[in-house]
Amino acid sequence: MQTDSQAAFKAAELAARQSYGRVVSYLAWQWRDIAAAQDALHDALLKALEVWPVDGVPASPDAWILTVAKRELLQVARHDRVRWDPAVTVLLESDEAQAERPVVPDARLKLMFVCAHPAIDERVRIPLMLQVVLGLQVADMAPALMVSPTSLAQRLVRAKQKIRDTAIRFEEPELAELPARLESVLESIYGAFGLALDAVDGAETRITDLRDEALYLGTIVCELLPGEPEARGLLALMMFCNARRNAKVSPSGEFIPLAQQDVGRWSRDAIVGADQMLWIAAQQRKPGPFQLEAAVQSAHCQRLFTGKTPWQGIDALYRQINAHYPTQGALVAGAVAMGEAGRVREGLAQLDAMDRSLTQSFQAWWVAKAHLLRLSAQSATAEVDAALQTAIGLTIHKPARTYLETLRSNLQ
Repeated sequence: MQTDSQAAFKAAELAARQSYGRVVSYLAWQWRDIAAAQDALHDALLKALEVWPVDGVPASPDAWILTVAKRELLQVARHDRVRWDPAVTVLLESDEAQAERPVVPDARLKLMFVCAHPAIDERVRIPLMLQVVLGLQVADMAPALMVSPTSLAQRLVRAKQKIRDTAIRFEEPELAELPARLESVLESIYGAFGLALDAVDGAETRITDLRDEALYLGTIVCELLPGEPEARGLLALMMFCNARRNAKVSPSGEFIPLAQQDVGRWSRDAIVGADQMLWIAAQQRKPGPFQLEAAVQSAHCQRLFTGKTPWQGIDALYRQINAHYPTQGALVAGAVAMGEAGRVREGLAQLDAMDRSLTQSFQAWWVAKAHLLRLSAQSATAEVDAALQTAIGLTIHKPARTYLETLRSNLQ
């Protein structure tokens, strides 16, 4: 049965979105070359756009794409006269069997730990995982990482070349090596989750799908490393945030900040499950940033049960976070917590003490600045207006921008 070009394109897009990470991870794991695996997958997707409109969409699109990508790698190998390289023979031996199997082997977590190898530049480990394993583009990641797209692209190219040229081991790390690499793996999972959670403005499906992917990978890491409380802390953190996602936007599409959300639209079962996950992690008495961040979200969720937000407790948690694990985001959130707990001047001072070269283009900083200025009895309306105007200019998502514009128009 034939299909038109539009249907074929949609089928190829769906297959790429659902299996990109699995296919690249599997090919890279066998081929020992991340860049070559990505190139082969892209060639296979182009081939799908040529063939599927004529021959029809195959019963197992991901298996078809995997088979074609492997053939692309084999052709490159033959051209380079490495026909009998061990990596090539592995592909040859399994090629026929793989074509018959609809399920693509999942080597994503293994590849993430390879990307977290200590020989790879620490600055590039997380974006390397996000790009190779989860399919994000440089343009997706650069703003969140506060780096220019050009610089990030150059770092990624160098990292892939280093993996290939220095023969960084693709074998699974020894159990003793995993804790040293775990932090980067968890950060990349949370980075993907955060991008998906913030995608409220008609974002591409490949971005929004990352929410479920991150939750799945977080669950797998917990099963793989049950003795690592930070893995459970991350999973609890994502579960808390995911439990509230339906309340972020009104039925008519308006953005609703956390403090104004209808708790009736939160998932009580998901919050209880996240609290249980966090409690299990806390029993190991090895606190870390993800557990503390999860505790903050747990505190916010208490409004579902008590009707109040415990700002004093949230303020105390952020003081711990920023004393030991400070980040730009945590410092801004901590400043807001100070203000809500009655320490507005201290919150403003914390914002003003941050690196202005970074905060000038950090939308959250300007939103926090405007909020604390509004709480301060000594602030002039003009100051609040200026901060809101800058925040609006830096806001990408339309519902959030509309909300800030409404705040600005309501200033007395």
